[in-house]
Amino acid sequence: MKILVASDIHGSAFYMEKLLDRINEENPERILLLGDILYHGPRNALPGEYDPKKVISMLNPLKDRIMCVRGNCDTEVDQMVLDFPILADYIMINVENRLIYATHGHIYNAKNMLPCAKGSILLHGHTHVPKCEVYEDFIYMNPGSVSIPKEDSAHSYMIIDGKNVVWRNVCDGNETGMEYTLN
Repeated sequence: MKILVASDIHGSAFYMEKLLDRINEENPERILLLGDILYHGPRNALPGEYDPKKVISMLNPLKDRIMCVRGNCDTEVDQMVLDFPILADYIMINVENRLIYATHGHIYNAKNMLPCAKGSILLHGHTHVPKCEVYEDFIYMNPGSVSIPKEDSAHSYMIIDGKNVVWRNVCDGNETGMEYTLN
């Protein structure tokens, strides 16, 4: 199953439009959003073309393909306007016989791990920095941020396709140089 993973859109219609272009090119079976969908949050500057209503209109038609978890900037009022569930703290997905625990990262992260099976993947956003770190008991992955990247990283997303995981630039779809192969 091909899954496009994105996080931290923060209401940017400009970067959501770029992500839609990538979704159309990649044609994933599922789209996994790791939270912070509509609001930019008090610690972030307004992202390019901040327009949460437009982001809503771009995401809702994809509701049948979207899986989503709640970010620290997502609230019950956001759920009232989005046609797919966004309020779970985490979800579990089985990919290539490996459990992926998907969460936003503000509650559960590499320092406050979910109780999970050895060899699992912890997948979260929140930091706005793409990562792939192998620990003794789990692998931590972060797609980075669609709209407000940090630490000089690109506006990015991930593709999980079978055993291959690759990070791509939202603006042009090119690989960012990060990749991982699941054993």
